[in-house]
Amino acid sequence: MIQFDILTIFPEMFASPCGCSLLKRAREKGLIDIRFHNLRSYAVDKHRMTDDAPYGGGGGMVMKVDPIDRALACVKRDRFEICPREQALIILLTPQGETFNQRVAEELSGYSQIVLICGHYEGVDERVVAYLVDREISIGDYVLTGGELSAMVVIDAVSRLIPGVLGNGESASFDSFSTGLLEHPHYTRPSEYRGWKVPEVLLSGNHQGIQRWRRRESLRRTLWRRPDLLEKAKFSEEDIEILKDIKVGGTEGEFVG
Repeated sequence: MIQFDILTIFPEMFASPCGCSLLKRAREKGLIDIRFHNLRSYAVDKHRMTDDAPYGGGGGMVMKVDPIDRALACVKRDRFEICPREQALIILLTPQGETFNQRVAEELSGYSQIVLICGHYEGVDERVVAYLVDREISIGDYVLTGGELSAMVVIDAVSRLIPGVLGNGESASFDSFSTGLLEHPHYTRPSEYRGWKVPEVLLSGNHQGIQRWRRRESLRRTLWRRPDLLEKAKFSEEDIEILKDIKVGGTEGEFVG
């Protein structure tokens, strides 16, 4: 089980994503626990301000350190008592963090407690980074209105790796990026629609042939769409021969044999 604590100024944004589909079922099963902490509740001034103008001037506002510190103190008091500190991780979601990917998701799935701080405005007071968080994470090289959407991505990607969350326990191990490659194509009924046919090998019942087809298509798709992934992937001798054959073909055209 993983406990997620979200520090945000917009907790209402999470109601729908965390209250339906896979995350809803995982919460009902007790596989994940998600709690939301409104940072405005930890501001002490009469206006409940969580941001202020930056020292030194400049445009925009900066999220204050003190409401975040108080919120974290509350989480640590209520939650960390039942979770060893080495099994807990405090993450700031920021465009300046390390890029989130499947490897990072797999790493985070090994923790029991994850706190996600949703950044906003021009950024967060640097003292949060220096003294309060363990890690900074970004979901990509672009800027969002706030860290709430990033938090949803992290929660979803990490939760599906927890045993019992997915209906088919093997699904996650074959997802794109889990093996270092993009996933092979998928088909379902009907076997023919408007003259568009499902590859014959998938209808053959030949499980060995199906596995070969899937591996070949995974390699083909990765080569033509994300060749950068091949630099770190591990290949068998058969994989190398398949890649040579695909390169000779010269296009991403579908393999149906």
